[in-house]
Amino acid sequence: MGLRPTCINVVTGVIAVAIAGTIALVIVANIFVTSTTTDYLYSDIDKTPHSKVGLLLGTSKFSRNGGVNDHYRLRLLATAALYKAGKIDYVLISGDNATPYYNEPTTIRGDLLKMGVSADRIYRDYAGFRTLDSIVRAKNVFGLDALTIISQGYLNNRALYIAFDQGIDAIAFNAGDGSNSDLNNRGREILARVLAFIEVHLLCAEPRFLGPAIDIGETPPT
Repeated sequence: MGLRPTCINVVTGVIAVAIAGTIALVIVANIFVTSTTTDYLYSDIDKTPHSKVGLLLGTSKFSRNGGVNDHYRLRLLATAALYKAGKIDYVLISGDNATPYYNEPTTIRGDLLKMGVSADRIYRDYAGFRTLDSIVRAKNVFGLDALTIISQGYLNNRALYIAFDQGIDAIAFNAGDGSNSDLNNRGREILARVLAFIEVHLLCAEPRFLGPAIDIGETPPT
């Protein structure tokens, strides 16, 4: 025997409420994240305020389809341009170094040196496994109360949202989307904003690792 009509109605109602609640959460989270951060996004170097440190969010140098990842290329170009324009004095590269065979910060550092950024102005954070880790560690390990985040525009909203929650006086520079910013990436970012909203307001999430304090400009570059 199947479920009685009343049971079916209850189950259907619960599912409908759950779906409606999920959709509402996605919409509210995305509106809240974008509306509270958009005014702090910059795309024109001349109009970008000065920060002591530019936080360059790491990414893979190569795309899954082969060739250099456009996000990588554009972030490095933006970082070098900000540095040469005097908009940032130091670069903090925060990326993934989860295995001996994959080291985003060191790969990025090598390419920034080739682009004219001085070695004594580059610091590396090897435990920036995701955006939240990078932001929280910038505050609690590197002691940064203000910074310029460097990444793609649609990713910067979420990074700024986390930074504001940490009490960081942050702005972000949009490095340009490039050919890697397809609908799949943007779709994932919509869901990532929901996760950031939940982690900030409900879970009080922490990075995987913290560590001893590093004073940029005083402690020798990492």
